[in-house]
Amino acid sequence: MSHDPRLPRCRWAESDPLLAAYHDTEWGVPEHDGRALWEKLILDGFQAGLAWITILRKRDAFRAAFAGFDPVTVARFDEDDIERLLGNAGIVRSRAKIEATIRNARAYLAMEAAGEDFATFVWNAVGGRPIVSDGGPPRSRSPESEALSTALKKRGFTFVGPVIVYAWMQACGLVDDHEARCFRRLPDHALAEIP
Repeated sequence: MSHDPRLPRCRWAESDPLLAAYHDTEWGVPEHDGRALWEKLILDGFQAGLAWITILRKRDAFRAAFAGFDPVTVARFDEDDIERLLGNAGIVRSRAKIEATIRNARAYLAMEAAGEDFATFVWNAVGGRPIVSDGGPPRSRSPESEALSTALKKRGFTFVGPVIVYAWMQACGLVDDHEARCFRRLPDHALAEIP
């Protein structure tokens, strides 16, 4: 449920009620569940080259098509599953992105098998706390997103370039990029309370 429409929010979220609700309740909220982080990474990969509203409108269809984004199930997808997904008008039908999702499920599980917790790995990339931007003009990448992109690729992930990773970091609260005028921007004193 969205907050009061009169509240100042990031400009990108003002054009559509679905974007406003997403902004007000999800975007930038620190996510610490590994599976949920993985799902959001996959969705940000699918968003590449498209507007985020497209992915939001299709998110339920994505969840149904990819078995609730269960990495164990997705890692077992084969060519028949790829063909099924390519025929699914409810999602973005990109073979490259579908194949990347399957590879990324396998990479996620390989990390798990090696004793590496995905959430811990991700949050270690920002020192365990959200990076608060200066509230200035938006950017599309950062040194942290470049380093995290490289680390993900070393672990077998694909479709995780630094721009995709930066958008994912914003979505998952690793970076607080709410505009200075936005009611959701973390005040400096709140950072002391984040573990």
